[in-house]
Amino acid sequence: MNIIFIFIFAMWLLILVGGGIVVVLLGPIEISGFGESDRIIKSGIQVVISVILVIIWILALSKIKNWIFHKQLKT
Repeated sequence: MNIIFIFIFAMWLLILVGGGIVVVLLGPIEISGFGESDRIIKSGIQVVISVILVIIWILALSKIKNWIFHKQLKT
């Protein structure tokens, strides 16, 4: 039963770290030199980076889940 708590803790930890990365690193991105398209390009870059982070987080959680449940099945 304790193993599920480890998974939930890891999940929340990844959510908090991901939110921090998005706020600290992606929020202040500034693009200039493209005229009226600056905001659209900035948003596009932020979206691409955010989607990549989400994919990485899903893969990380999947690996953690598989590791935890394989460990539990062996015992």
